Amino acid sequence: MISPSLLSSNFLNLENEIEMLNNSDAEFIHLDIMDGVFVPNITFGFQLIKNIKKISKKLLDVHLMIVNPDRYLKEFKDAGADILTVHYEACTHLDRTLTEIKRLQMNAGVAINPHTSVDLLKDIVTISDLILIMSVNPGFGGQTFIENSYNKVKEAKSLIKSKKMTGKCLIEVDGGVTLSNAKKLYKSGADIMVAGNTVFNSPNPSETISKLLQQRTQN
Repeated sequence: MISPSLLSSNFLNLENEIEMLNNSDAEFIHLDIMDGVFVPNITFGFQLIKNIKKISKKLLDVHLMIVNPDRYLKEFKDAGADILTVHYEACTHLDRTLTEIKRLQMNAGVAINPHTSVDLLKDIVTISDLILIMSVNPGFGGQTFIENSYNKVKEAKSLIKSKKMTGKCLIEVDGGVTLSNAKKLYKSGADIMVAGNTVFNSPNPSETISKLLQQRTQN
């Protein structure tokens, strides 16, 4: 599955960008929420998410890169989030946070930064719908893919299998995803690719989304 990151889109032409995604093979629209504290960047808030929800035919895959995400879980639900992913590094009581996201009837995801071990998720994977592997250091688009991410995807896949969560907990990769590395990421065990610059900076974004999907079936 492909989750194009709207952070790389043309915000002066946002309605047309979303309409393009509506007509594409993408499964989700990925929204990066940054607060300037957890990461050194600030993006968008609730009102823009609500406006996107009104015209999107895709599920909203909302990735919180913020401190104290527990304060805003219901607001993100009300704004239109279908998947809500929080960072392991930002949650003091991660079990409680994920449980509350699910109680609010959203899919619950947990993201880990490049320096964080997959093994730290062993006690919460059974209540997670999604593990997001950050393949760059979060905060900005257009960064170079971290090669060790392949190993982390494999480790996440093994953890999911060991907890009998195959098909129940998906693996998403975010950062530096391209047509050159998507095939290897799929083979490593990834289910969802977040792609920003690769999609929106291409001559034909919709075609690029289809090509990313095709990497999964190529030998």
